[in-house]
Amino acid sequence: MSDHYPFENLPLPYAYDALEPYIDEQTMHLHHDKHLQNYVDTLNGLLKDSPYLQTMSLVQLICTTSRLRPQIGIPIARNAGGVYNHRFYFNNLSPTSSAGPSPDLLVAIQCAFGNFTAFQEKFSHAAKSVFGSGYAWLVCGPQKELSILTTANQETPLTLGRYPLLTIDVWEHAYYLKHYNKRADYIKDWWNIVNWDWVNAQYMLCMKPNCGKIFWGDY
Repeated sequence: MSDHYPFENLPLPYAYDALEPYIDEQTMHLHHDKHLQNYVDTLNGLLKDSPYLQTMSLVQLICTTSRLRPQIGIPIARNAGGVYNHRFYFNNLSPTSSAGPSPDLLVAIQCAFGNFTAFQEKFSHAAKSVFGSGYAWLVCGPQKELSILTTANQETPLTLGRYPLLTIDVWEHAYYLKHYNKRADYIKDWWNIVNWDWVNAQYMLCMKPNCGKIFWGDY
């Protein structure tokens, strides 16, 4: 996730039709090839004449934009967030995921939410509650605690000092071609293709003593 300018639209880790019947092939083409590509192209354009910013990783760009003049900081934040969020979302989907959370993550989920079913219900409710466009996230906090939060548009948990483990994109372009305006149906289908191997790997990284250094670096 920590590449640098010029950013590229990385290929999906599976075929465009691999997530059917839960997410359709046409949606994946439009979502990845059009929407994500636009964020990549716009971000590169914004950084074109800023050699200092070109040295920063994607995460560093997201975490430092508040220090920049709003005229440049706000559009960089929006588009860097768009690249980061979409990459994270696509990576935490898989047609061949493992059965669920690792034993360690499951214990953490049970401590935070009571049990796995309660977690799913609370996460789904958060995703349904997003007004307009945005994301719902399972995140790990500074004390290694788990929580669920939502972000609007292309904001990320990184600027809140939280590291994401799992996310669902609830912008309408993520589901409208198949599910129309029925976000709840999309969320229900989405649970069938969560890449728990990816989520478990993020949790293992988050448990490392130098978690902040790994994810945010010196910015």
